[in-house]
Amino acid sequence: MANRERALNRTERLFALILLMQNRPSMTSRELAAHFGVSRRTIFRDLRALSESGVPLTYADGGGYEILEGYQIPPLMLTAREAATLLIGTEFMKLQSDASLRKDADQVGMKIRSVLPREVGDYIDRLGERTVLDPYWLQTMTVDESEEGRWYELSQAIAKQQSVIMQYYVQSRGELTRRTVDPLGLVYYTDHWNLIAWDHLRKDIRNFRLDYIREMRTLFERFTTPEGFDLEEHLRERGASQENHRITLRFTSSVYRWARRSIPAEIEEERTTDEGVQVTFYFENLGYVTKWLMRFSTDAVVLEPDALRERVKAEAQAMAGQYEGAVV
Repeated sequence: MANRERALNRTERLFALILLMQNRPSMTSRELAAHFGVSRRTIFRDLRALSESGVPLTYADGGGYEILEGYQIPPLMLTAREAATLLIGTEFMKLQSDASLRKDADQVGMKIRSVLPREVGDYIDRLGERTVLDPYWLQTMTVDESEEGRWYELSQAIAKQQSVIMQYYVQSRGELTRRTVDPLGLVYYTDHWNLIAWDHLRKDIRNFRLDYIREMRTLFERFTTPEGFDLEEHLRERGASQENHRITLRFTSSVYRWARRSIPAEIEEERTTDEGVQVTFYFENLGYVTKWLMRFSTDAVVLEPDALRERVKAEAQAMAGQYEGAVV
């Protein structure tokens, strides 16, 4: 016990000290020091810190320290920075197409807001009025009510290791297939959620977009995670999609510093040449990369694959065509 407690940092120890004194009153400084595996001098310093922070400490008539009856630890002790981080997290969840995630995010936001000190709450309100993750997302987003609860149902299946049967739309072939899968993880990939799962049909680990799942049902059948499977390692090795493309681009040096921040994938290779900076990464959606590249105009060049080069060329020609013969 002492060894475990000795590993606590001071913040954790102060919190544990409050809980201990509330549950076991009248403990002496010697007993407290022995419990946490620290010196009495450290305990005296911790008690002084608690008292200065507003915890009502007292010394019992029979000896030992106590916390006055009626004191409760605030449900949440958040700094303004921590609360702001949670705000951004809940706002991000409100951008999801799954209505249940947006509803849960609203509830979480209200619960957090209700227990914050007034000054932190006011700070969060001011920040919220001036923070927008995507000003056009909610206006253009189409919501399929059949998707509601899908993310949560799959997260439960992952936690409980239960198989799932689903109707899945295969975009490349334009057909609906029936799949039984063992869900292994959920990954948010640029603009949509993905399910990483063992596919009983293909006898391999595959990626499934949640917005391509037409119907699904969790089975009572339980599965065993493949031996040695690690989600992060799997994503590093194979990417979040079986349709990933190796993409190599070259940026002018002046633009790359800005472009690098928005590359929609983990960078595999990066090197500086006489012509600029060459970068390689893997990504599944060439249409998305095409639109993303257009913002860099002639400061970005596609080196591979040819399919992406042709898409960018066609997009540029289509854009130029809109202005042919235009009346100024």
